[in-house]
Amino acid sequence: MIQVKSESQNSTKLSPESLLGKSGQISLPGTNCTVKAEVPLTKLTSYRVGGPAEWLVIPQHLEELQASLEWAQSQKLPVTFLGAGSNLLVSDRGVPGLVISTRKLRQTNFDAEMGQVTASAGQLMAILATKAADKGWQGLEWAVGIPGTVGGAVVMNAGAHNLATSDILVKTKVMSLDGHIKHLMVPDLDFSYRTSNLQGDSRLVVEATFQLQPGAEPQEVKALTEAALNLRHQSQPYDLPSCGSVFRNPHPQYAARLIEQSGLKGHTIGGAQVAQKHANFIVNYNHQASASDIFELICYIQQQVHQRWEVNLEPEVRLLGNFPTN
Repeated sequence: MIQVKSESQNSTKLSPESLLGKSGQISLPGTNCTVKAEVPLTKLTSYRVGGPAEWLVIPQHLEELQASLEWAQSQKLPVTFLGAGSNLLVSDRGVPGLVISTRKLRQTNFDAEMGQVTASAGQLMAILATKAADKGWQGLEWAVGIPGTVGGAVVMNAGAHNLATSDILVKTKVMSLDGHIKHLMVPDLDFSYRTSNLQGDSRLVVEATFQLQPGAEPQEVKALTEAALNLRHQSQPYDLPSCGSVFRNPHPQYAARLIEQSGLKGHTIGGAQVAQKHANFIVNYNHQASASDIFELICYIQQQVHQRWEVNLEPEVRLLGNFPTN
């Protein structure tokens, strides 16, 4: 049985009283960026569950991102990167160290001569797809239903409708924890189904460039984009908090089909429920689930599917913080 693994690290616990000013936050020198202590992450994740970040910062520019990393190094804190919060589950105990949210890194540039669009890590894939459609640029229609960011899409090789991020990616820019920036091309990333060699890596995707096809009628591209979005809304439970697909598909089979045929649709643990509309979704039913409820249901699904089909379901959802190991 494949176990769900937690991405937790031990931090050097700092005294807020010794670091925080009267305003209750720390201003990073030379920036407009502030670090805050014990910030709840529920509003920063699509599951709407989980405990606080020990420290949280939301930079708006690369210089502020570098300053945040420098501060974490000076305080000997582990660093966790958080995008749209759509493909992860945060422990009820929260996340130790410094959490850096990239959600305000949203610069976008369309290069008409090259037919390429370059976007910062925090730009939502759905917004990028909409912007491309408005210009009549083809190639991102499938991404309008992807709930994550550009950075997350590159790391996870996000995809839909038999297309994936790696199909249109030209290059990406990554930053290491020491602030060093490096440009990587597609062959450097070892892409495969829903993964790349950046997954589990300490480097952060800060920018990505995609190859599109300009020149189409905007109304035609917008119609295709809207159709792709409607298809996802019809088949997936967008009305309740979730992380998107919980498990990778065990090729050539489909996780949703195995879960459904195991009789688990609608199965509930606490406030966590296997979605009735799509069995590979676990939803925060009535907004009453805890992270522990969701984690327990993930493990239960793995056990039941393995018991019936002898198939190990590998989680696509990423875990932050401490979870039970047995």
